[in-house]
Amino acid sequence: MTAPGESKRGPVVQDWVLALVVAVIQIGGGRNANLRQTGVHSLDALGYVLLLIGPVALLLRRSYPLPALLVTIATCAVYLLRGYGYGPIFVSLVIAFISAAIVGSRWWTYPLAPIGYLVLLWPLPALVGHPADPWLAFGMIAWLGILVAIAEGIRQRKAVLVARRQRAEAARRDEEAQRERRASEERLAIARELHDVLAHSLSLINVQSSVALELFAKKPEQAQSALAAIKTASKDALVEVHTLLHAIRNGSAAEVRDSDVELETESAPAQSQRAQGNSVARSVEDRPSAPRSPAPSIQDLDALLQRTRAAGLTVDTRIIGTAHKLPSVVDVAAARIIQESLTNVVRHAPGAPAAVTIRYAADSVEITIDNARATGTQSKSGASGGNGILGMRERAHALGGQLIAGPRPSGGYRVVARLPSQVGAQEEAR
Repeated sequence: MTAPGESKRGPVVQDWVLALVVAVIQIGGGRNANLRQTGVHSLDALGYVLLLIGPVALLLRRSYPLPALLVTIATCAVYLLRGYGYGPIFVSLVIAFISAAIVGSRWWTYPLAPIGYLVLLWPLPALVGHPADPWLAFGMIAWLGILVAIAEGIRQRKAVLVARRQRAEAARRDEEAQRERRASEERLAIARELHDVLAHSLSLINVQSSVALELFAKKPEQAQSALAAIKTASKDALVEVHTLLHAIRNGSAAEVRDSDVELETESAPAQSQRAQGNSVARSVEDRPSAPRSPAPSIQDLDALLQRTRAAGLTVDTRIIGTAHKLPSVVDVAAARIIQESLTNVVRHAPGAPAAVTIRYAADSVEITIDNARATGTQSKSGASGGNGILGMRERAHALGGQLIAGPRPSGGYRVVARLPSQVGAQEEAR
C-alpha cells in the first residue's frame, strides 16, 4: 500500500527528471545546432538562459499548465528573435503544449498553436529580418497538426480511463449496496423467524401455565400434564433459538475470516489491533456448535403439530391432492401460518377442536385452519404477544399469495392461506 506522501512525491520526482533531461537536450542540442548554422547569432549567456527557462517552466506544467505553455512560447519567441539558430528549444514547447492540452482547457490551448506558428515561424520572423526556411515553415504546419492530434488523442484516452474508473467505482458501490440490502433482508428474515419461534412457544407456555395454576389444587394430574407441555415447548423453543443464533454466529465468523485478507496491506499497529479483535471472534466461533433442528415443514404434519397437541389442543389433519415438495420459503411460511393459527386457537378458543386441511394443486397449495366454538374459559393472563393475522398475511403476500381470516357462519374461526408452489430464484435464495 502506497503512503499518501509517496503518492505525491512521485509526480514531483518525475517532473524534475523530465526538466533535467529536457535541459540537457536543449543546451547540448541547441549549442550544436547553433554552431552548424550560418548567419545566426552565436550563443551567449542570454541564449543559455533562454534554453534553461523552458525546462524550468515544465516544473509547473501540472499545477499551472497554461502559464507554463505561455512562458515556453515567449521564451522561444525571444530566442528566435534574438537570431539564435533553430534547434531543440522547441522540445520544452511541445511538452508544455501537450500538458496544457491534457490537463487544462483545450479551448485555451489549441488556439495557441496557430498563434505560435505566426509568431515563431511566419510571418513575424520575416517582418523583423529573420525569415525562416520555406520548407521548414511548410513542414511545421503538418507537425502542428500532428501535435494537436496527439494531444487530443491522449486527452480522449484519459477521459475514457476516467469514465471507466468511474463506472467501476459505481459498480462497486452498487454491488456493496446490493450486498448490504441482502444482508438486511437476511437479518429481517432471521428476526421474523426468531419472533415467530418465541411468540408461538411463549403463547403455548402462557396458556399452559394458566391452566396449570387453575387446576393445580383441583386436578393435579391435569396440572402435571400442562407443566410437561410447558417443559416440552420451552425445550423445543430453546433448540430453535440456538439454531438461529448459531447461523448468525457463523455469518459473523465468516466476515471475520474475510477481513483477515486485509491484514497484509495494513501497518503493524493496525494488524495487531485487528488480530486481537479476530482472536475474540474466533473464540466465539470455536465454541461447541449449538443443537440444530430442521426448519418446520408441512411435509411432516405430525412433527409440526406435536407441540400444539402436547398443549392439549385436538387437531385433525386432512391432505387433498398429491403432496409434492415445495420451495423452502413456501414450506416454512405454510408451517408458520399453521402454527400461528393454532396458537390463536389455544389462546382465544380454549377447548375447541381444530382441523388443518392442506390442498395441493398444480401451481399452488392451500392451507385451511378451522376451529369450532370455544368450550372452555379464555385465559386472562398475559398479552397476546403473537404475530397475529397481520403477520400471517404479510408472509403470504411476500410470496405472492393471499390469506383470508374471519369467523365461520357456523361458529368458530377460519384461516385460509393460498401460496404459490413456485417462487422466483431470488425468493428461493432467501
